[in-house]
Amino acid sequence: MKVLFVEPPKDVWFVMGEYLPPPYGIIQLAAYLENKVKDVEIKVLDCNAQKVDWKALEKQIEDFNPDIVASSALATCNTYVVARTLETAKKVNPNILTVTGGQHFTVTADESLKMFPEIDVIVRGEGEETIVELVKNAKKPSAFSRIKGISFRRNGEIFHTAPRELIENIDELPYPGYHFVKDLVGKYHFAAMAGRKAPYALIEGSRGCYHSCTFCTQWRHWQGKWRTKSPARVADEMAFCYNNYGSRFIWLTDDNLGSGSRIGEIAEEILKLDMRELMWFVQARCDDIVRNEKFLPKLRRSGLRWVLLGVENPNQTVLDEYGKNITVEDAKKAVRLLKKHDIAAHTMFIIGARKDTAKSIAKVREFVSELDPDFAIFAILTPFPGTQIYEEAKQNGWIEDFNWANYDMVHAIMPTETLSRNEVQEELYACYRSFYGSWKRRIFGIFSSSELRRRVYGYMARRGILEQIKALSRRHAYA
Repeated sequence: MKVLFVEPPKDVWFVMGEYLPPPYGIIQLAAYLENKVKDVEIKVLDCNAQKVDWKALEKQIEDFNPDIVASSALATCNTYVVARTLETAKKVNPNILTVTGGQHFTVTADESLKMFPEIDVIVRGEGEETIVELVKNAKKPSAFSRIKGISFRRNGEIFHTAPRELIENIDELPYPGYHFVKDLVGKYHFAAMAGRKAPYALIEGSRGCYHSCTFCTQWRHWQGKWRTKSPARVADEMAFCYNNYGSRFIWLTDDNLGSGSRIGEIAEEILKLDMRELMWFVQARCDDIVRNEKFLPKLRRSGLRWVLLGVENPNQTVLDEYGKNITVEDAKKAVRLLKKHDIAAHTMFIIGARKDTAKSIAKVREFVSELDPDFAIFAILTPFPGTQIYEEAKQNGWIEDFNWANYDMVHAIMPTETLSRNEVQEELYACYRSFYGSWKRRIFGIFSSSELRRRVYGYMARRGILEQIKALSRRHAYA
């Protein structure tokens, strides 16, 4: 049995700049499969790192001659490139079993099987145990109905099996399969954050989230549960990447860092392992940063350099509508505390809520200026399938753009009560111009005492972030 995991050719989010991440999802699945099934030959193809275009992908599939081709879409905007990947596999050999999964396909399984005949099987939810059963039964399609957590076609009819239970102890998962891409690890980078030459890795310390924001797909995908790896396992996984693959910048991909003593224990475990050149980055909730200030010095010593905070909006009513369960004051305190401890505060804001107006979005810009984070991302409220926002928008007929490729938080998918989609789009560019167009901010950034801030603002100056935003603007047109 031969299985080919494919990370398809795709663009990255423009705010990431020069960014090439490892294909974490598929190397995790590949490692689990390798660990559980011995008579299988596995290959991971990263089209982005290997510069494989669609024509070359066809040749790669021909040469490897797999029984199964698997590719997944964590982000809705990658739906079509995943489908094209599986279509390419079917073009090479119609008998290849094509498999996909991820958050988008999980919540749109019925629709996706109808829309994309090139997809044979959709893995819904957590994929490790399901992919193992699929591989074991790939030659016995009649057994598919007994595999939990999949959707598939049989004789033109779509079937959805019972949901699969989550893995209870995720410490038992193998380390991610970076050995499948060992010749590529030196290429993975996040230039804006760590420089072009700092090898970049992803690991996860937990799965799921214990909150339920109305715009987020994560908590539903993970059944509203938050499962954590032990602090020692998190640190060991960092050391695994640091020592074996030279990774010096690591993104802990958790939906949030969490709260309580576990945070301090993670820092302690990292410090035990003497990774002096380590830099790491994580997402965190504003209220968790405030509650856990005492751990910040230790986290900084462990290599934490950068935290992404979901501030979202300066209006408490909007925060409550989003189900954030934080206050505006939490955001202010969190940014101050991170900066106090020399940890970069990277904030995220969402515009385009149903009641947003030009005036309310202007207040977002004013608030960001007053908040003075180190960096800011502005996103347009996007009705991702599987979210409460999507259900409400679909029911009320607010959605005007049904092209999944545009569901990237950069395109305006729906208008507000007073702003057209085009006007929402222009407000996004105004937010970026307001923050990054400030000469004072750019000069202070370039000449900051912080090496990280100097690197990022120097990178932005070289790359011309405002010109990139303008170029992006010219690529969008609205009817």
